[in-house]
Amino acid sequence: MIIVTADHIEGKRIKQVIGLVKGNSVRAKFFIQDIIAGLKNLIGGEISEYTQLMAQSREQAIDRMIEDAQSKGANAIIGMRFTTAGIMQAASEILAYGTAVVIE
Repeated sequence: MIIVTADHIEGKRIKQVIGLVKGNSVRAKFFIQDIIAGLKNLIGGEISEYTQLMAQSREQAIDRMIEDAQSKGANAIIGMRFTTAGIMQAASEILAYGTAVVIE
């Protein structure tokens, strides 16, 4: 599956536009991660526990978007984007979305 943020794929012709595909992941912070993050917040620097949590969420959202595209018969996704939102105090959603297409 080819995934690009552009509206076209260099050297490929879009044969069919299928439409919107998406995948999301909602993750909550863990109590132990909050304690570690709180300590790191006091001294500064990257909070790697949250960075890793968000990276896992992005990958899961992409995987779900790909599954959505494949189930609709697509072999590529153009215009791919991410968005994120806070669901509640300790949880965030990451949404991956784009336009499913069939390319030659």
